[in-house]
Amino acid sequence: MQNRRDFLKTAAFAALGSGVALNSMLTSCSNAPASVNVNTKTGLGAKMKLKFFPYELKLRHVFTVATNTRTTTQGVQVEIEYDGITGYGEASMPPYLQKELGTLESVQAFLAKVQGIIGDFDPFQMEELLTHIDTLSESDAAAKAAVDIALHDLVGKLLGAPWYKIWGLNPEKTPNTTFTIGIDTPDVVRAKTKECADQFNILKVKLGRDNDKEMIETIRSVTNLPIAIDANQGWKDKKYALDMIHWLKEKGIVMIEQPMPKTQIDDIAWVTEHSPLPVFADESIQRLKDVAKLKGVFSGINIKLMKCTGMREGYKMLQLARALDMKVMVGCMTETSCAISAAAQFSPAVDFADLDGALLIANDRFKGMEVVKGKITLNDQPGLGLTLL
Repeated sequence: MQNRRDFLKTAAFAALGSGVALNSMLTSCSNAPASVNVNTKTGLGAKMKLKFFPYELKLRHVFTVATNTRTTTQGVQVEIEYDGITGYGEASMPPYLQKELGTLESVQAFLAKVQGIIGDFDPFQMEELLTHIDTLSESDAAAKAAVDIALHDLVGKLLGAPWYKIWGLNPEKTPNTTFTIGIDTPDVVRAKTKECADQFNILKVKLGRDNDKEMIETIRSVTNLPIAIDANQGWKDKKYALDMIHWLKEKGIVMIEQPMPKTQIDDIAWVTEHSPLPVFADESIQRLKDVAKLKGVFSGINIKLMKCTGMREGYKMLQLARALDMKVMVGCMTETSCAISAAAQFSPAVDFADLDGALLIANDRFKGMEVVKGKITLNDQPGLGLTLL
């Protein structure tokens, strides 16, 4: 066991790397808490090494939203090894977001750059390392997220604690996750709803085409579960959008995500002002710098690790949104349990969660965060709580 000074040094580095206040870390008057088993050998010559490889995610069902249909999602798996301990991360790049997140080729090219410099940093120098990585390009958000997630997993393992515990969050306060029903024919929508209705406490429905009311009526013929709506920028007229929201509220909908195109800021602000339901930003937000601009435009923000470059910035976005009295949800792409478990670490602090991405794929590499009776359930394993399958 390290002495108190060494423990506080390493814990402080980890806390600084994710924007955590250090007061709670520094109040201990004795050795490190029994729940944290520090396992770092910083300064003894160990160096971080990064590996990566493509990994295509295969969807269980054809997945359709307002803008596209697909059966697979391109991805890249990342591993950071340090002194015999490995942290896992991943990049997921849906085709409709490749401009923001990157392509398979650009992600691998970016990771090759990181591969050449990561050994120059101590793993506990998270803020310095991730800030430097962010300067390597203006985009490549998913590649940056993959490194961030793997580094958090590694440092959590070195500290011997899960990140929700490092952040001081209560795992009992995790929310229910929505389960997504994509746009499809009534028969397929009805079948998908029947398949999942008994396993979840809230559904998420993709709208934004010309069959929106049919979609809702079809689902309501099967279940009365609360529903979150993601319009994926599909409604172009603000009065139509507001009329739809009032109709949806009568159908048991509890929130609306990105009702209109992100370029129509004034229209969205008008809809939010008059909406009987909270309105969340998705396509309108990517990173920390975007949060304050959306105060008064949306009721809340949807944080996605692939868009915001990972856990470090995602947690900062959460804290800023709360300071601005905005609601927060945490979302995902189609991802393995690696990235889903990463996002789940701060889920006890959010209002809504859409972390069903791993449930939508047939080739998950990990066991991590689990959905138990519809509720996000975190384990007490260190880092992200992952087991490689």
